Amino acid sequence: MRSIWKGAITFGLVNVPVAVFSATEDHDIELHQVHDADGGRIRYQRKCEICGKVVPYESINKSFESAEGTVILTDADFKSLPEERSREIDVVSFVPNEQLDPIMFERSYYLAPDGKSAKAYVLLRRTLEATDRTAIVHFALRQKTRLGALRVHGDVLLLQSLLWDDEVREASFPALDERVSVSDKELELSQALVESFAADFAPEQFTDDYQVQLRDLIEAKLAAGDTVKFEETVGAASDEGGGDGEVLDLMEALRRSVERSRSGSTTPIEEKRAARGAAKSKKSSA
Repeated sequence: MRSIWKGAITFGLVNVPVAVFSATEDHDIELHQVHDADGGRIRYQRKCEICGKVVPYESINKSFESAEGTVILTDADFKSLPEERSREIDVVSFVPNEQLDPIMFERSYYLAPDGKSAKAYVLLRRTLEATDRTAIVHFALRQKTRLGALRVHGDVLLLQSLLWDDEVREASFPALDERVSVSDKELELSQALVESFAADFAPEQFTDDYQVQLRDLIEAKLAAGDTVKFEETVGAASDEGGGDGEVLDLMEALRRSVERSRSGSTTPIEEKRAARGAAKSKKSSA
């Protein structure tokens, strides 16, 4: 991995040199837009509305428009801002781990010790572990001042950028303002259903089925030599329909779910996958 930038975690007189690395990556297959008639790539050009010329990226500035006029901001302007030049991850406070709401988490970055000795880095990591605390920090990245959470992830320190408080919308829905009556029996059945699905979270057990199917589709087209001509593809048969149209009440839905789970029947996800497989086999035989 290549580091994004290097700086230091600072709190009090303590200075911990670190290198910052992206902790996540996108696994989606990259697709391009093309002309349906000949497969030619669709290109987007940055044209000036005044002169009509195509403008190279290095000649593009940013602007802010208001009633008083338009303010042009150059790269030099952004670099003149103290926060933009800062390479410090400044600790503001240490808070209990449980006080952080996951809705605020944005991007994640690994922090690695940068320097001849990792002692200060290890000391901070062990201190956070021992106190069950997360460091709330300020830092600057990509021309933005950011709020962050610095916490322990395995043997490394993890920096997670946080949304600002005014970036999190308030959840207000009229239906929740009404008085809703839930019986003890409904709650008991619901809890039984939860227990029937109880397990430890193992992220490696889950795959992005859409991306797998998309890659299979692309490889099949490559194997068939279908690299120039575009043919109409037939979508998978829908498995959402069917049934007798019966509308189940909450108690009945919970009861059936619990019974199906206790009997070892397949889950709704497994049923959908089986239905897709059956539809695919039927199509192939046809």
